Amino acid sequence: MSDARSTFRHVPRHEESGSEGGAGNGHESPYRAPETGSAHEPNAAAHDRHAEGVREATRDATGTPAPRRPLDGEPARRSPYPPAAGPSDWFTPPSAPAAAPEPAPGGHAFTDRHSAAHEPPSREEPAELRLDDTAPHGFPPIPAADAPPHKPPAAPHKPSAPPYEPPATATAAPYGVQGFLSPAQEAAPPPLPATQRLEVPHPADAPGKAAPPAPPKRKSTLQAAPKPPRPAKQREPYLDNVKFLLIALVVMGHSLVPTLDAGSARSAYLFIYSFHMPLFVLISGYLSRNFWNSNAKTNKLVDTFLIPYLIVEIGYAALRYALGSKWSLTIIDPAWLNWYLLALLLWRLSTPVWRRMKQPLLVAVAIYLLSGFSEISGDFSFDRFFGLLPFFVLGLMIKPEHFELLNRLWVKIVAAVTLAAAAVVAIIIAPHVKLAPIYFKDSYHDLHLSWWMGLGLRAALLVAALAMSFSVLALVPRRQTWYTDLGTRTLYAYLLHGVPVMIAKEMGWLSLPWLYGPLGAIAIMTICFTLAIVLCLPGTRTLFKWIIEPRLTWLYRRPAKPATATRGQKAQPGKT
Repeated sequence: MSDARSTFRHVPRHEESGSEGGAGNGHESPYRAPETGSAHEPNAAAHDRHAEGVREATRDATGTPAPRRPLDGEPARRSPYPPAAGPSDWFTPPSAPAAAPEPAPGGHAFTDRHSAAHEPPSREEPAELRLDDTAPHGFPPIPAADAPPHKPPAAPHKPSAPPYEPPATATAAPYGVQGFLSPAQEAAPPPLPATQRLEVPHPADAPGKAAPPAPPKRKSTLQAAPKPPRPAKQREPYLDNVKFLLIALVVMGHSLVPTLDAGSARSAYLFIYSFHMPLFVLISGYLSRNFWNSNAKTNKLVDTFLIPYLIVEIGYAALRYALGSKWSLTIIDPAWLNWYLLALLLWRLSTPVWRRMKQPLLVAVAIYLLSGFSEISGDFSFDRFFGLLPFFVLGLMIKPEHFELLNRLWVKIVAAVTLAAAAVVAIIIAPHVKLAPIYFKDSYHDLHLSWWMGLGLRAALLVAALAMSFSVLALVPRRQTWYTDLGTRTLYAYLLHGVPVMIAKEMGWLSLPWLYGPLGAIAIMTICFTLAIVLCLPGTRTLFKWIIEPRLTWLYRRPAKPATATRGQKAQPGKT
C-alpha cells in the first residue's frame, strides 16, 4: 500500500481551491492524483457506484435526494458520506446501485484512504486488511476492481410517517436542514414552549393540604467515645530549683542580722543581698507574663496577696506584743518581710502597661534612676516598688529560649568566676561600706550622696545584681533534684520563717558569742537552710493552707457563658 501512496504528492489547500478533482461535499482532498491514472480507473468507477448507492439511500420521505451544490470546476459527483441521521435511524442500502458516471478528464475519483482502492490492481490485498460488513464505520464494503457489483439485501419496507407540518407561527426550515433529518426525527412533534410545560406541584404546595409531618428523628443508641483526659501540664523543674535556693538565702539573710558586727557575717550578708531579692523579683516577673489570661490567676491577687497580707500583718503585730514590744499595727506600712506581698501586687497590676510598651526596660531603668531623687515613703511598699522595678520588667521580657543561652559550658565557667569574684569583693569591702544601698529603697538624700554619685551607685548596683543573678541562673541544675518539689511551696517558707527567726532574735539565740565568726556564720546558715526545708514540706502546707492560700470562691462571680446564637444568626458582640 505504501507504493500506491507514494505516487501522490501533497498540495496545500490554497493551491487546490478551484482546481479540478476536488473532493466532494465541500471538503478538498489534500492529495492529487497523477495525470496518468488509467491504472486506477476501475477502482474509481467502483467508488462512484458506491457513492451513488449511498446517495440513493439518503432520500427523504418525499423521495427527493438532498440537494448538493458542486464546487466551481468540480464534476457532478456526490459524497460517499451519508447525511447526519438520528441515533436510531440510519440509511437503508439500495436494492441495486446506479451506474457511476465516468471521471472527467484530468480528474480523479474520490478514494478512501482506508480502502483497498489505494493499492495497484496488480497487487492483491491481504485478507486481514479487507473491509467487511462488520467494519466499525458501518459502511458497506468497497468491492474490488475485478469483483461483481455489490448487491445488498433488500430491507423490509417501513411505512413512512406523514411529514411534519410546522405551526403557522414557525418559520420555514432553511435550505438543506430537512435533508439532514431522519424520518423519525422529522415525524417527532416539536417540544412545547416553556410557558406550556406542565409542572407537577409538590404535595406540600397543594391548596388546602398541609405538608406531611417530618418523620421523628431516631435517637442514636451509640454514645460517643469519651475524650481522653488532657495530660497535666508539667512544671519546669529548673525554676523550682531556683526558687528553693533563693528562699533559703532569704531565711539565711534574715538570720544573720544579729551578728552583722562580725566581718564574716557582714560579708555573707552583703553577698546575699546583692542579688537574691533582685533575682526573686525577676523570676516573679517571668511567671507573671500570662497572669491576666486566667481568671484563677486574677483571683490570686486577693487570695494569695491581700488576705495573707492582712493575716500575717496582724499575726506579727500580736507576736511582737507577746514578746514584750508595744502594740503597733499599720496596715498601709508593711512590717518587715510583708513588703514583698504588696510590691508584687502592684507589679502585677502594672503588667498590662509594660506589655504594651515598645521599650519597657529602658523606661523602667529611667524610673529606677530618677526615683532616687525623691524621698518615697514605705507606705504600700512604694519605695521597693520603684527600687526593684527594672528586675520585674526584665522578667516580663524574658522568654524560655533566653534561659537556654545560659546552659552552655563556657557560660557556666564565666558564671562561676563571676560569683567567686563577687564573694572576694564582698569580703574586702564589707567592713568599709554601708548596707543601706543594697535594700534598693533609700533616696540619694538619705544615703548622703550627691546626685551624680547616687546615679552612679544605683547604676553599679543594677549591673552587679544582674551579673550575679544570671550567674546563679547558669549554675542552677535544670534536672529534677531532691529539692525541686520544695520549690513549689516557697510562699509558705517566706511568710512563716519570720516567726522562728523573730523568736530567736528576741530570745537572744542568734547573739551568742561563738556565733560571731566564720564558724558561727556557717552554723546559722546551715540551721536556716534546714528551716527552709521544713517550711517547704507538704505537711507545712497542710497545716497553714487556710491562712496562706484561703479558698474564697464565694467572693467571686462565675464567668458568664457565651450565649449560643440561634440557627442562621450570628452572635452579636457585647451580648454575652
